[in-house]
Amino acid sequence: MVIARVAQTAHSRAVSLLRTIHLHSASCPCHGNPMHPHHFAKTAAAVSRFMGTPGSDITRQKEYAFQMAASNIRFGPGSTREVGMDFANMGAKKVMVLTDQIISQLHPMKVAIEALEREGIQHEIYDKVRVEPKDYSVKDAIEFGKKTTEIDAFLAVGGGSVMDTAKIVNLYTTFPDADFLDFVNAPLGKGLPITKPLKPLICIPTTAGTGSETTGTAIFDLVSEKAKTGIAHPALKPTLGICDPLNTKTAPSAVHASSGLDVLCHSLESYTAIPYYERTPRPSNPILRPAYQGANPISDVFSLKALQLTVKYLPRAVRDPEDAEAQSQMLLAATLAGVGFGNAGVHLCHGISYGISGANKEYKHKGYEIEHPLIPHGVSVAVTAPAVFRFTSASNPQRHLDAAQAFGVDISSARTEDAGQLLSEALKEFLFHLGDQPKGIKDLGYGRSDIDGLVEATLPQRRVLALAPNFQEEIQAQKEVLSGILEDSLEY
Repeated sequence: MVIARVAQTAHSRAVSLLRTIHLHSASCPCHGNPMHPHHFAKTAAAVSRFMGTPGSDITRQKEYAFQMAASNIRFGPGSTREVGMDFANMGAKKVMVLTDQIISQLHPMKVAIEALEREGIQHEIYDKVRVEPKDYSVKDAIEFGKKTTEIDAFLAVGGGSVMDTAKIVNLYTTFPDADFLDFVNAPLGKGLPITKPLKPLICIPTTAGTGSETTGTAIFDLVSEKAKTGIAHPALKPTLGICDPLNTKTAPSAVHASSGLDVLCHSLESYTAIPYYERTPRPSNPILRPAYQGANPISDVFSLKALQLTVKYLPRAVRDPEDAEAQSQMLLAATLAGVGFGNAGVHLCHGISYGISGANKEYKHKGYEIEHPLIPHGVSVAVTAPAVFRFTSASNPQRHLDAAQAFGVDISSARTEDAGQLLSEALKEFLFHLGDQPKGIKDLGYGRSDIDGLVEATLPQRRVLALAPNFQEEIQAQKEVLSGILEDSLEY
């Protein structure tokens, strides 16, 4: 049990208290918690009044409903052996299998291909998926898919990069005449809705991290903009995710660590995102309701449990890749977090990370066997987490205290104005003891002179920034907040 006490100056205590009071004038558990049932009653009443008031500006109308969606999930050691029967049951005759050049040589791929062959399923293998995909690597996979005839289903065997690439290939082979930016998230792309069903896609994750087997989201680097972006729509969700704990045994400790940090931030960000009923605009048609909708009572259950499992089992999984219980529990945590953030969304850690990883020139993370520079996604996300949650805490101190408690912090006598600092210090300690993690963005090769560029790379991430608590709509205010977070993340 960690007992944390934070020393603050009188000035910083006063500023923090005023900030909390300004945003939350009531401090009782009912009125001070935006997700308390009391507020849902008020929301229902507000929606009732709105429904009787025609002519309102729809761009300013707040959401009144949330919608949960996730892939079918099968969880269990050895379940990869069933994938051939799954495709046969779907009536699939020929499958495009996507993987990367490392996984293609490992046990998970061998088991999956044997399962296809047992059922007489024809297959074509694409093994050139890039770790942390670039737009050009995704386009190469799309072209392979378009040239391969009679493909009626897809199989992804690998980490988040493989699963995300498979989703995009499925999309653009279903819409072969679409421009590449048609479905890419605005403002970098057109963000068009997906208007017809895609082909069946089964995902077999080999890392415990992205939760991509559960979500309708796919991420890649848009090289011309030096930023990550992606495509998000419920239609992208895999038909089935097969979560086989035996498949994560081959990952090295560095991959376990980075993947687990992605789980950590998925759970924290989705749990602290704005409530769904504060999101604008309310969709004029259900098909326009985004995949990322804001925190809701169902996603909360998945996100908080995922956080608790990650704090408990990630250090063990990194220390000992042969720890079967830890590996299995982290794969479960990744899947739970995928359901949570796949519906509630993520916010600042992920929004800022896209610029950090996209602008990388030389940094190669220890433990990754690759030739090109790479800041693993989980590393780029977690490096700003201490500063991010110190900033967001004023929006809902109790949620941040709940999160700090998951790390073992004694919050029995904690004050609400200390919530952000308590969680921030708990995160720093967790990252330090995990080992081989950057102690700020300086360790990734960035300095103060790079902050403005990183801010500009973050601003286009409107899909996730819109879910950030305590974040203003005015661009200059956003720049100041992002600059402050990055300044605080230089080193710690």
